[in-house]
Amino acid sequence: MKITLIKMSDCSKKMLFLTACLLIASCSHDPASVRVTDLRSPPKVTSGQHVVQRGETLYSIAWLYSRDFRELADNNNIRRPYTIYPGQEINLSVRRRVAVTSSKVPARQSKTSTTQSNSPVKKYTAQASSKKSTPFTSGSWQWPANGQIISAYSLKMPVNKGIDIGGKLGEPVKAAANGEVVYAGSDLSGYGRLIILKHNSSYLSAYAHNKDLFVNEGDSVKAGQKIAEIGSTGTTEPKLHFEIRRDGKPVDPMGYLPRR
Repeated sequence: MKITLIKMSDCSKKMLFLTACLLIASCSHDPASVRVTDLRSPPKVTSGQHVVQRGETLYSIAWLYSRDFRELADNNNIRRPYTIYPGQEINLSVRRRVAVTSSKVPARQSKTSTTQSNSPVKKYTAQASSKKSTPFTSGSWQWPANGQIISAYSLKMPVNKGIDIGGKLGEPVKAAANGEVVYAGSDLSGYGRLIILKHNSSYLSAYAHNKDLFVNEGDSVKAGQKIAEIGSTGTTEPKLHFEIRRDGKPVDPMGYLPRR
């Protein structure tokens, strides 16, 4: 059997070597290095409109655009219990408040302007708490998970509007304070399976990337109650992304959580 050797120029040898390197690099790609599109840190949006999708609540929409849910409700004439409908347009523009000295129109009359022709769907209704808001201090909070912090709060690049707590799949995620579940789902890109709790008229907290959810919208929860399990939905590793927002603005959870 005669073997014919092919002579290659130095240029050809270099091209073959580079091609082989590229093939090896593509085969040895580490899945953990894949960058997941993270929409947890968009700037506050104060213009345009949002069309309500199935599963969304006014709270989740306000969270997505870094807005106060009360401000969105007021600007769109949405009254308690903040019922919204698929296909409804939410105006994100900031409306300037004008002082009114007198009004001849009864307060209830404005409600007719927002009444939808289609019947409400319970899934999209966030129930308003019948209890009055109580003072909320830093001592009211508990740690939502037992792991170590792997990413701190930062408003500088790379932005992180909360903290990331490491953990193993299936470890418990607990409510950081007493509250009401105002969102439980996976409709917000970058958060995976997400729970948002309303603690009073000013404070909300969020728990993202969960594996399983154990509460539903409208449920009342107690501080320390298991509400989910640590997962990796919407991210590349098991962890809990935890946020606290006051009047729609993100705050550093470390200023509220007790020292370990």
